[in-house]
Amino acid sequence: MASVGVLIFFAIVGAIICAKARVPGGAVVFALVAIVLFVSTPVGAGLPGAVATFLSTLDNAATPALSGSGAVG
Repeated sequence: MASVGVLIFFAIVGAIICAKARVPGGAVVFALVAIVLFVSTPVGAGLPGAVATFLSTLDNAATPALSGSGAVG
């Protein structure tokens, strides 16, 4: 896993090249590969938990407004 940083770099560069060439499918694939490689590193291991916490907080804040049970005021 010593070269995972280089693989992430090339995946990001590939996504940029595909985006500039207006190939959205390739850009999405390269971006997903970069995210998967990043999450597999020790630095990125906390990313799924951080996203889950953010979405849970967002859901808890939006639920009263969407269900109509919150008081206006």
